[in-house]
Amino acid sequence: MGKKGKKEKKGRGAEKTAAKMEKKVSKRSRKEEEDLEALLAHFQALDATKTQVVETPCPPPSPRLHASLSAHPDKDELILFGGEYFNGQKTSVYNELYTYNIRKDAWTKVEIPNPPPRRCAHQAVVVPQGGGQLWIFGGEFASPDGEQFYHYKDLWVLHLATKTWEQVRATGGPSGRSGHRMVAWKRQLILFGGFHESTRDYIYYNDVYAFDLDTFTWSRLCPSGTGPTPRSGCQMSVTPQGSIVIYGGYSKQRVKKDVDRGTQHSDMFLLQPVDGREGKWGWTRINPAGAKPTPRSGFSVAVTPNHQTLLFGGVCDEEEEESLEGDFLNDLHFYDATRNRWFAGQLKGPKSEKRKRRRGRKAEPEGADKQERGGAGAREPPEVVREVVAEDGTVVTIKQVLAAPVPAGQPQSEEEDSPDEAGGPVVEPGPRSNAMLAVKHGRLYLYGGMFEAGDRQVTLSDLYCLDLHKMQEWTALVEADPGAQEWLEETESEEDSDEDAEGGSDDEDSGDSGGEAGGLAPGPGRAPAGHSGDRVRARPASQDSTNLVAAREAPTRCCPTARPCVHLASLFPSPAPSGLCGGSPEEPRLGVPWQAPGPP
Repeated sequence: MGKKGKKEKKGRGAEKTAAKMEKKVSKRSRKEEEDLEALLAHFQALDATKTQVVETPCPPPSPRLHASLSAHPDKDELILFGGEYFNGQKTSVYNELYTYNIRKDAWTKVEIPNPPPRRCAHQAVVVPQGGGQLWIFGGEFASPDGEQFYHYKDLWVLHLATKTWEQVRATGGPSGRSGHRMVAWKRQLILFGGFHESTRDYIYYNDVYAFDLDTFTWSRLCPSGTGPTPRSGCQMSVTPQGSIVIYGGYSKQRVKKDVDRGTQHSDMFLLQPVDGREGKWGWTRINPAGAKPTPRSGFSVAVTPNHQTLLFGGVCDEEEEESLEGDFLNDLHFYDATRNRWFAGQLKGPKSEKRKRRRGRKAEPEGADKQERGGAGAREPPEVVREVVAEDGTVVTIKQVLAAPVPAGQPQSEEEDSPDEAGGPVVEPGPRSNAMLAVKHGRLYLYGGMFEAGDRQVTLSDLYCLDLHKMQEWTALVEADPGAQEWLEETESEEDSDEDAEGGSDDEDSGDSGGEAGGLAPGPGRAPAGHSGDRVRARPASQDSTNLVAAREAPTRCCPTARPCVHLASLFPSPAPSGLCGGSPEEPRLGVPWQAPGPP
């Protein structure tokens, strides 16, 4: 009886401890939610001080991810809104609005009263009615420590003609989410999928909603047939036949405690009206022919002038239980819905330059229009694939494009590039995921994106252009700026504070405020910088931070005195610009250089 009594007492003690821990975690979660709401209220109070429209010429926007890039329906402009940035310690979320004047090659920051709250991973759709409107739904706000997330379910419209924001309050819409997709179909907005994540759980969606642009009302669609499984980050576009195509995407599921496994979907579906009946839709699974994209997540999508769907880049992850290998991509694929076929995008090279040389004309002067010249040769450039292995075992594959040399002894015909051009660097966007795309006047514009080197995230702010009619070469409008990169390792004092937070007394009345973000386990497979639900990426322990300051850290610190500096200059061509460290024998440079775009 004595042994049995001890076992029963031990069991009751374990249950009591578990209940106590559950109560403490719940209390801490409530405190963190209150902190997040207070932070959102603080930012909204700052936005409320804006009383008039202010347009300020400015340099290109700072690096950011999960923003939206849209083409103005009437003007030669691109519109950039929102986004986020992660520097290794803090996540910053934006609600800034920028316009890029294509003809003047100039950026303008536009401050408009009553803007939407700061967000990323939202969806933005431009429609021509009313002088042009930019509609925005959903997205998320992340706390600076990246541990708490608020998913929006609000709907906003920016009236482009009058430069005014308006929140449209309509009931019956989708639940709060990010990573969803939304397109304009006739006089409706059609929304599909997405995900929602809380501190301890997450959910992916495959529901479909329609918003009527005339009546300002939401309705949930219930298509017949078998549709896509729940997912986020998929391709969604309207075909010339009036159907909506869904391709790929990402989802994850819990395989055991604190272990998630992701799925990179590669299936394809059509969502189309049934027999022309109003409000009746149906799903059909399709299997296109041709050169299909390899399975990936984080790819970017745009629609070409001939109504083909364009897919760019992304990342292909190979997941193991304790590691994740990522292969970042920069390839182009086109889907032709008329023929139900995929095509690989191939650039032809700068033929206009060859014709001018054959006619005896001089090369264009250096000050020629940047969008009409390029540095790529006509030959297919060789690729060098290298791997960077971080201390935590993460392997990141980086592709480097080299200039194609002319074979020795081979005569050069009139149609071939001259020696000075044949050996020039190839201008093209480097491998990346989550780039932002927009098409205007038959040109594809690509802004930013990110790639990883070990556990370090490099967020880009470059801008490229590709003429989709000619398909000759990319043009760099804003080149990658190594000086804009920063990565801050967690200091020893921060690590100590995290340990103190985790090692506090179990007594719930011991004075523990319950507000330490570092004391809570990271969300399930959460990416350090808001992944829109499109990847599994566990936050390294060194990235947990209790700092709740939303402002960005000071510029990157460089050695030998500042040990937290990470040598991101090693990811760009030599020589490294001033202000970025090139490494030292005591603290060697990271991995192999990534080929960033440079002048021809």
